[in-house]
Amino acid sequence: MDFGFGPEDETFRREARDWLVSHAKPGDDRRTWERTLGSAGWIGLGWGASGYGNRTATLTQQVVWAEEYARSAAPPRSGHIGENLLAPTLIAHGTEEQKSRFLPPIAAGAELWCQGYSEPGAGSDLAGVRTAAVRAGRAYRVTGQKIWTSLAHEADWCFVLARTEPGSVRHHGLTFLLVPMDQPGRIEVRPIRQLTGTSDFNEVFFDGAHAEHVVGGEGNGWRVAMSLLGFERGVSTLAQQIGFAEELGEVVRAAVESGAARDPVVRERLVRQWAELRTMRWNALRTLGGSADPGAPSVAKLLWAGWHQRLGELAVLVRGAAAGVGPVAWSASAPYELDAAQHLFLFSRADTLYGGSDQIQRTIIAERVLGLPREPKGAV
Repeated sequence: MDFGFGPEDETFRREARDWLVSHAKPGDDRRTWERTLGSAGWIGLGWGASGYGNRTATLTQQVVWAEEYARSAAPPRSGHIGENLLAPTLIAHGTEEQKSRFLPPIAAGAELWCQGYSEPGAGSDLAGVRTAAVRAGRAYRVTGQKIWTSLAHEADWCFVLARTEPGSVRHHGLTFLLVPMDQPGRIEVRPIRQLTGTSDFNEVFFDGAHAEHVVGGEGNGWRVAMSLLGFERGVSTLAQQIGFAEELGEVVRAAVESGAARDPVVRERLVRQWAELRTMRWNALRTLGGSADPGAPSVAKLLWAGWHQRLGELAVLVRGAAAGVGPVAWSASAPYELDAAQHLFLFSRADTLYGGSDQIQRTIIAERVLGLPREPKGAV
């Protein structure tokens, strides 16, 4: 597929850019901003002819919107989990009643979602979840713990992968449930403080939480969960790369200002970062064009995670002592402020772990794409 932008796409780009310039303000309240996006029709562009989104957009126009949003001064999105993960999953696997109930509030920016997958003993190994859901009449009572749950402290709902068949193992006996977060005494959210001093992730404890909605049928949770993960790395990958390009530009400017760019080794590393970023962009466009192999999402994750981590290392290297990265730079017992380079360095340490570790991605490529023998159980 020749993935290019035509005249209609550029007209759409100007419309998106003009709207963002006139409406997006740094520091806007994120929940209010989601409603602003929804009322203007900018949520649900990729839902196709489902009838539940706002305006419809072609694939190239979705890419245009994602890129212009990344370039704008708009606040970080709080609704992307509902819009880009849950909504396509409901369109594919949900009942008409579930679509009618949940898609319009997502499109309006009125309800926010979080993802209840990872657990202390089941991070990258998702099939090991132990959170249990016991039937109680037409509903379920959910008990267990989820971890690394992004935006759980803001979310109205959580989609939860839970074990509904006692004694089942691995991917058998799992069910995909929709759980309301406003259940005092039954759901507790504890923020996790990161190296950066922020708390984007949370622990979530379920103690008999009520859940009425099952997506895809009881016992089919693994199939639904894998389908959802397939939506995770789509158009948004290109928007992510716009942010990467801006970060790389800042690192290059810092290298010039500090004099580090005169070092041929540093120059070679900067050029390599630029070339690899361009390669990632074309690989993402190829994937969206439908010509990539089934392992493309894992390949993409491996590429950008390592690339971003190396950029974080470069960000502090080119600044030298001014970077202030070290055990004496900050107090672990008190809040501290980080500049952009320090934040990039610290946050990117987790890039090769979250969203599926590098080791897991390599295993997926080896076993599911290359057809190599599976690792024996218990192998180290």
